[in-house]
Amino acid sequence: QIVLVSGHLDSWDVGQGAMDDGGGAFISWEALSLIKDLGLRPKRTLRLVLWTAEEQGGIGAEQYYQLHKENISNFDIIMESDEGTFRPSGLGFTGNAKARDIVKEIMTLLQPINVTDVYDDADGTDINYWMRNGVPGASLRDDLSKYFWFHHSQGDMMTVQDPNQMNLCAAVWTIVSYVIADMEEMLPR
Repeated sequence: QIVLVSGHLDSWDVGQGAMDDGGGAFISWEALSLIKDLGLRPKRTLRLVLWTAEEQGGIGAEQYYQLHKENISNFDIIMESDEGTFRPSGLGFTGNAKARDIVKEIMTLLQPINVTDVYDDADGTDINYWMRNGVPGASLRDDLSKYFWFHHSQGDMMTVQDPNQMNLCAAVWTIVSYVIADMEEMLPR
């Protein structure tokens, strides 16, 4: 059984793509790194996917889906960060009411950093194939007030990334992915 965390590596035609979507790739990598460094071994596999070709129609995600859809029942949740890694506020979530209640309970663990909201509907080109076919999905929600200052521009450089805000995003990704991967049962569908 698999809990999948992800971001994508492809930037647009200018800038470095550090925010869109290097930040999502960074926090996904960091989540698994932190779990490993802490010596935690969840019941399910945590898998990191760094998508490609999202801007070209999501063909990397489609290819991955085609290769793995026969095991769709083993995917517990699929998570994507694709809206920058600014100050996080919570998760967008797609799934049934019972699964949503579980995710809301997990998010209470993040009260010390004031990131507890669960919004309607996860969003992410790379995870849509899975969510349309019943796999619960989550997407990071964060402060988008500066997102379009840098989105698809020459300004999308490493200097846009705030290490403290990225650490908060990585904390959200780490806690949510680990707790779901270590639960006795998969999220209800």
